[in-house]
Amino acid sequence: MAVVALDSAAPAWLGVRGQLHAPTHLIEPSPSTNTIKPNNGRDQLLPSKEESQRLQKTLADCEIRMFEESGHFLFLEDNVDLVTTIKGASFYRRGKHLDCVSDYVPPTPSEFKKVHESFSWVLTATSSVMLSTLKDGQVVRGLAGIPSEEPVLFVGYHMLLGIEIIPFVAQLMMERNILVRGIAHPAMFVKVKDRMPPEPDPANFDVFRVMGAVPVSAANFYKLMSSKSHALLYPGGVREALHRKGEKYKLFWPERSEFVRMAARFGAKIVPFGVVGEDDFAEIILDYNDQIKIPGRREEIERVTSRTPKLRTDASGKVANQQMHLPWMLPKFPGRFYYYFGKPILTEGMKVELREKKKCDELYLRIKSEVEGCIDFLKNKREKDPYRNLLSRVLYQASHPCSISPFHLPSFDL
Repeated sequence: MAVVALDSAAPAWLGVRGQLHAPTHLIEPSPSTNTIKPNNGRDQLLPSKEESQRLQKTLADCEIRMFEESGHFLFLEDNVDLVTTIKGASFYRRGKHLDCVSDYVPPTPSEFKKVHESFSWVLTATSSVMLSTLKDGQVVRGLAGIPSEEPVLFVGYHMLLGIEIIPFVAQLMMERNILVRGIAHPAMFVKVKDRMPPEPDPANFDVFRVMGAVPVSAANFYKLMSSKSHALLYPGGVREALHRKGEKYKLFWPERSEFVRMAARFGAKIVPFGVVGEDDFAEIILDYNDQIKIPGRREEIERVTSRTPKLRTDASGKVANQQMHLPWMLPKFPGRFYYYFGKPILTEGMKVELREKKKCDELYLRIKSEVEGCIDFLKNKREKDPYRNLLSRVLYQASHPCSISPFHLPSFDL
């Protein structure tokens, strides 16, 4: 069993890799200490699982991380990085309280490589086609049209379960060396001590925190823009990612122009984008409306929703209807993901102009219209892609012995 205790001096631990300065099984943190408890699945010396559960009940702020393939001497193993675990659990901070923006430490090359390898099956299966728009309006393959001058705000459509984030973040990092910081639902950051299925394990979101995700809030949005970051925002949020049958590629944006003024305040470049492909990977067979008819399922969804941080409590319409559930899906023979990043919208010098609600709403509707236009463009273009089906891509790669990245396979003509 290994117990790692972190207090307000957490930065000192960033120099630790692979060893601790005392026998870890003798460390007994105080109830006021932030604690990560690694659970070693193959620990033959101590009952690691039982001890981790005991400590989680005893300590006020304790996180458990499972290492199923590790033995007793966890930190002597090459595949375990204590620093990454600390960062993923959001336990590293410079002050008394965690600041998800200023306390963030970008992933190292080795951390990004590990994340990339863990999602390699997604990247291979989707073989994403990415198009961007240059300053002169020319549409090109790849991400050359993405502005490097910050701040930049990506605003787009959230596909089913938000799986489109993985190829986008990976390719932007590899092709342009740009780290995009996703503005995510706070449920990914809440530590629920008495978690019950089907509530997700906080450890499931560690990789997103390592890659820079921050909980959505006006304060965090302000900090990202003021720190000149590349940020990713989905106005449709959970309602789009957990949509119902017949709602694919439909935007569920709030009526209020939530992000426009903040972006203009810092002269951010807004990049509207669309993405399609979810209907080539899965079909929803039981959505929210179907699941609440199953005995006991409605109560389960209501329980999870009630324990989840609320957003847009003053909103109206479908965007405010955010029941936390997972659609039941039937997998399909994989197709392909397609991304289209529109021409960046410059907001520099518009700060005063956008104080008028009418002007602000006009720009908001323009951005929404461009996202819808990007989606329509891709839905039309993918019909002409001879490599839309996974089998055709496999045959192409087999006939071309040289290694080809999934992102660079041929597709339709522009």
